[in-house]
Amino acid sequence: MASMVTFLSGGTGTPKLLDGAAVAYDPAETTVVANTGDDIELGGLMVCPDLDTLLYQGGGVLNRERWWGIGGDTSRTHDGLHDIGAAMGLEEGPRYLDDDAQTAGRPLADWRRFSGAVEFMEIGDRDRAVHVTRTSLLDEGHSLSAVTDRLCEAFGVTLELLPMSDDPVASLVHTPEDVMHFQEYWVAREGEPTVRNVEFRGSSTAEPAPGVLEALEDDVIVGPSNPVTSIGPMLALDGVSDALWDATVVAVSPFRGDEAFSGPVGELMGAVGAEPSTAGIATAYPFADAFVVDEDDDATFDRPVVRTDIEIDGREDAARVVQACERALDEV
Repeated sequence: MASMVTFLSGGTGTPKLLDGAAVAYDPAETTVVANTGDDIELGGLMVCPDLDTLLYQGGGVLNRERWWGIGGDTSRTHDGLHDIGAAMGLEEGPRYLDDDAQTAGRPLADWRRFSGAVEFMEIGDRDRAVHVTRTSLLDEGHSLSAVTDRLCEAFGVTLELLPMSDDPVASLVHTPEDVMHFQEYWVAREGEPTVRNVEFRGSSTAEPAPGVLEALEDDVIVGPSNPVTSIGPMLALDGVSDALWDATVVAVSPFRGDEAFSGPVGELMGAVGAEPSTAGIATAYPFADAFVVDEDDDATFDRPVVRTDIEIDGREDAARVVQACERALDEV
């Protein structure tokens, strides 16, 4: 097996890649740094979607149809919230708490507080139990990274999973209508509003979580997650970009040409001034030493490129792309 490696991960792209990581890397020598810019407080509970996808994947309970939540989970509490909300005449959709409440109370939730009335994200019952436990331990004074470590033990996760920061960072999407959290833009609005810019509020004062900068001393693989809202919040943290310039980094394209594999990657890259295509990942990741791109992609770079079929629909596909990443690291 190869030496120690660190993956940078968002919601679905990098987790899919991690399905094949064991062909090249020992889980005990593998670290995954997860985006927390998508985290929200919903009805008083801290929900960490990208961390939880990795937690449930590593624990063998992930809902692989959605790539979030727990497979086979029930939704009685979520359904009950909608039933009582309808009976009370409450309007559905994201219900932000007042501006004054956004920075009051639990600091980890700054700028991302939503009411739980008629909750706009479906939270399964077993999934909710994780959020209740996480929130309770945070309120007892434990850090997010310490709680994540305990949850990994509980789920039997064998790789090291780190949140990017123990401090609040909120990915906010600026549209002609308003400024909204990424979860409202993507989950509630289904990515329909026009995006003018993306802000990582809180990143100027947030610090990388313990162990993150040390993990970036190993070889780094930036998976095919959204460069803007999955990886961008990490790059906005003090010291992370500098560490990546010093590291050996391979980036996997989330595009085939100008077609994104999933999510609002193209729209968001265009909004921040990067070409929404494979060619644009050189702008998104100027520190990358090599790239893994699709075999049918004609993008060219001034750095080493390994080409393969990068569409991941299962473990065999993931293993193929991981092996391409390993070849790219060897070429640097």
